[in-house]
Amino acid sequence: MFKLSEIKELIKLVDQSSLQELEIENEGARLMIRKPNKTESVLVTSAPVQHAYAPAPVAAPTPQAAVAAEAPAAPAAAASKPVDASLHTITSPMVGTFYQSASPGAAPFVSVGSRVNDKTVVCIVEAMKLMNEIEAEIKGEIVEILVDNGQLVEYGQPLFLVKPE
Repeated sequence: MFKLSEIKELIKLVDQSSLQELEIENEGARLMIRKPNKTESVLVTSAPVQHAYAPAPVAAPTPQAAVAAEAPAAPAAAASKPVDASLHTITSPMVGTFYQSASPGAAPFVSVGSRVNDKTVVCIVEAMKLMNEIEAEIKGEIVEILVDNGQLVEYGQPLFLVKPE
Protein backbone atom coordinates (compact mmCIF):
# COMPACT_ATOMS: atom_id res chain seq x y z
CA MET A 1 0.00 0.00 0.00
CA PHE A 2 0.96 3.62 -0.37
CA LYS A 3 1.66 5.89 2.58
CA LEU A 4 -0.14 9.23 2.72
CA SER A 5 3.20 11.08 2.72
CA GLU A 6 4.21 9.23 -0.47
CA ILE A 7 0.93 10.12 -2.16
CA LYS A 8 1.28 13.79 -1.20
CA GLU A 9 4.84 13.87 -2.58
CA LEU A 10 3.72 12.24 -5.84
CA ILE A 11 0.89 14.77 -6.18
CA LYS A 12 3.41 17.62 -5.77
CA LEU A 13 5.75 16.07 -8.37
CA VAL A 14 2.95 15.62 -10.91
CA ASP A 15 1.69 19.14 -10.24
CA GLN A 16 5.15 20.63 -10.85
CA SER A 17 5.80 18.61 -14.01
CA SER A 18 4.35 18.57 -17.51
CA LEU A 19 2.78 15.15 -16.85
CA GLN A 20 -1.01 15.05 -17.04
CA GLU A 21 -1.44 11.61 -15.48
CA LEU A 22 0.67 9.17 -13.45
CA GLU A 23 -0.17 5.55 -12.62
CA ILE A 24 2.02 3.48 -10.28
CA GLU A 25 1.79 -0.09 -9.06
CA ASN A 26 3.49 -1.00 -5.75
CA GLU A 27 3.17 -4.08 -3.53
CA GLY A 28 -0.14 -5.15 -5.03
CA ALA A 29 -1.70 -1.67 -4.98
CA ARG A 30 -2.27 0.70 -7.89
CA LEU A 31 -2.31 4.50 -7.59
CA MET A 32 -3.41 6.90 -10.32
CA ILE A 33 -2.97 10.68 -10.13
CA ARG A 34 -4.45 12.88 -12.85
CA LYS A 35 -4.07 16.65 -13.19
CA PRO A 36 -7.42 18.39 -13.21
CA ASN A 37 -8.60 20.49 -16.08
CA LYS A 38 -10.02 23.92 -15.29
CA THR A 39 -13.43 22.54 -14.28
CA GLU A 40 -12.45 19.67 -11.99
CA SER A 41 -10.50 19.06 -8.81
CA VAL A 42 -7.42 16.87 -8.53
CA LEU A 43 -8.28 13.19 -8.81
CA VAL A 44 -6.45 10.52 -6.85
CA THR A 45 -7.63 6.93 -6.93
CA SER A 46 -6.11 3.91 -5.31
CA ALA A 47 -7.20 0.30 -5.49
CA PRO A 48 -5.78 -3.17 -5.10
CA VAL A 49 -4.25 -4.52 -8.27
CA GLN A 50 -6.78 -6.60 -10.15
CA HIS A 51 -5.84 -10.18 -10.93
CA ALA A 52 -7.67 -12.39 -13.41
CA TYR A 53 -8.65 -14.84 -10.68
CA ALA A 54 -9.93 -12.26 -8.16
CA PRO A 55 -11.28 -9.00 -9.62
CA ALA A 56 -11.52 -6.15 -7.15
CA PRO A 57 -13.91 -3.21 -7.52
CA VAL A 58 -12.44 0.17 -8.39
CA ALA A 59 -14.29 3.29 -7.33
CA ALA A 60 -15.54 5.51 -10.13
CA PRO A 61 -14.09 9.04 -10.27
CA THR A 62 -16.11 11.90 -8.81
CA PRO A 63 -15.96 15.59 -9.67
CA GLN A 64 -14.36 16.34 -6.30
CA ALA A 65 -11.09 14.98 -4.95
CA ALA A 66 -11.52 11.28 -4.28
CA VAL A 67 -9.50 8.61 -2.60
CA ALA A 68 -10.86 5.15 -3.23
CA ALA A 69 -9.89 1.73 -1.90
CA GLU A 70 -11.45 -1.70 -1.68
CA ALA A 71 -14.10 -2.11 1.02
CA PRO A 72 -16.48 -4.86 2.06
CA ALA A 73 -19.80 -5.07 0.25
CA ALA A 74 -22.83 -3.30 1.71
CA PRO A 75 -25.08 -5.47 3.82
CA ALA A 76 -27.59 -7.34 1.64
CA ALA A 77 -30.54 -6.08 3.71
CA ALA A 78 -29.69 -2.45 2.99
CA ALA A 79 -29.16 -3.11 -0.71
CA SER A 80 -32.47 -4.94 -1.17
CA LYS A 81 -34.60 -2.51 0.86
CA PRO A 82 -37.15 -0.71 -1.36
CA VAL A 83 -36.69 3.05 -1.50
CA ASP A 84 -39.56 5.56 -1.79
CA ALA A 85 -39.13 7.32 -5.15
CA SER A 86 -40.20 10.65 -3.62
CA LEU A 87 -37.16 10.63 -1.30
CA HIS A 88 -33.71 11.96 -2.20
CA THR A 89 -30.80 9.63 -1.40
CA ILE A 90 -27.52 11.13 -0.17
CA THR A 91 -24.77 8.74 -1.26
CA SER A 92 -21.14 8.39 -0.28
CA PRO A 93 -18.82 10.10 -2.79
CA MET A 94 -15.94 7.81 -1.78
CA VAL A 95 -14.89 4.68 0.05
CA GLY A 96 -14.18 5.29 3.73
CA THR A 97 -15.49 5.24 7.28
CA PHE A 98 -18.80 6.97 8.06
CA TYR A 99 -18.97 9.24 11.12
CA GLN A 100 -22.13 10.98 12.35
CA SER A 101 -20.27 13.62 14.38
CA ALA A 102 -17.10 15.71 14.22
CA SER A 103 -15.52 13.85 17.15
CA PRO A 104 -16.31 11.01 19.54
CA GLY A 105 -18.81 12.20 22.13
CA ALA A 106 -19.91 15.20 20.04
CA ALA A 107 -23.52 15.60 18.96
CA PRO A 108 -24.36 14.11 15.54
CA PHE A 109 -24.45 16.53 12.60
CA VAL A 110 -28.05 15.45 11.85
CA SER A 111 -30.63 12.98 13.11
CA VAL A 112 -33.97 11.71 11.83
CA GLY A 113 -36.26 14.75 11.62
CA SER A 114 -33.43 17.28 11.15
CA ARG A 115 -34.07 20.00 8.57
CA VAL A 116 -31.21 20.43 6.11
CA ASN A 117 -30.30 22.64 3.17
CA ASP A 118 -27.89 21.98 0.33
CA LYS A 119 -24.88 23.19 2.37
CA THR A 120 -25.72 21.39 5.66
CA VAL A 121 -22.95 18.98 6.70
CA VAL A 122 -24.65 15.65 7.40
CA CYS A 123 -21.64 13.44 8.16
CA ILE A 124 -17.93 12.84 7.66
CA VAL A 125 -16.41 10.10 5.52
CA GLU A 126 -12.81 9.40 6.53
CA ALA A 127 -10.57 8.18 3.73
CA MET A 128 -6.82 7.70 4.30
CA LYS A 129 -6.87 9.83 7.46
CA LEU A 130 -8.57 12.70 5.61
CA MET A 131 -11.92 13.83 7.04
CA ASN A 132 -14.31 14.68 4.21
CA GLU A 133 -17.45 16.60 5.16
CA ILE A 134 -20.48 15.42 3.20
CA GLU A 135 -23.20 18.00 2.51
CA ALA A 136 -26.93 17.33 2.13
CA GLU A 137 -27.13 18.50 -1.53
CA ILE A 138 -30.83 19.31 -1.09
CA LYS A 139 -33.25 21.22 1.13
CA GLY A 140 -35.49 18.94 3.15
CA GLU A 141 -35.90 16.69 6.18
CA ILE A 142 -33.79 13.64 7.10
CA VAL A 143 -36.19 10.68 7.25
CA GLU A 144 -33.70 7.83 7.62
CA ILE A 145 -30.00 7.25 8.36
CA LEU A 146 -29.00 4.12 6.45
CA VAL A 147 -25.58 3.37 7.99
CA ASP A 148 -24.16 3.08 11.48
CA ASN A 149 -21.52 5.33 13.00
CA GLY A 150 -18.05 3.91 12.31
CA GLN A 151 -19.28 1.69 9.45
CA LEU A 152 -17.18 1.27 6.30
CA VAL A 153 -19.01 2.65 3.26
CA GLU A 154 -18.50 2.21 -0.46
CA TYR A 155 -18.52 4.71 -3.29
CA GLY A 156 -22.17 5.39 -4.18
CA GLN A 157 -23.57 3.66 -1.08
CA PRO A 158 -26.76 5.33 0.21
CA LEU A 159 -26.19 7.13 3.54
CA PHE A 160 -29.37 9.15 4.16
CA LEU A 161 -32.89 9.47 2.83
CA VAL A 162 -34.22 13.04 2.64
CA LYS A 163 -37.78 14.21 2.06
CA PRO A 164 -37.37 17.23 -0.24
CA GLU A 165 -39.22 20.46 0.59
